[in-house]
Amino acid sequence: MRYQLFQEVVLAIDLPEKGLQKGDIATIVEHYPAAKGEDGYSLEVFNALGETLTVVTVAESAITALSANEVLSARPLVAIT
Repeated sequence: MRYQLFQEVVLAIDLPEKGLQKGDIATIVEHYPAAKGEDGYSLEVFNALGETLTVVTVAESAITALSANEVLSARPLVAIT
C-alpha cells in the first residue's frame, strides 16, 4: 500500500459525474489491495466546512500525494444534475 488510511491526497483525474476535478483534495478511507493490477482506494471528499460531499472509489493512479510546494485553494462546487 503506497498511501496510508486517512491520508489526504489529490485527485489526478476529473470525476465529472461526482462534480470533482483534478486537484481536489480527498481523504483515504479504505484500501483495496489487488492481486494483479492496481490497488484501489475509497476517498471521502469534504466541502470547505468539513461536511462530507461524497465517497468515491478510484485506482491508485487516480491520486497523488500532497507536496510542500502546493498551495490549497477553494473553488465553487458545481451542482450535479
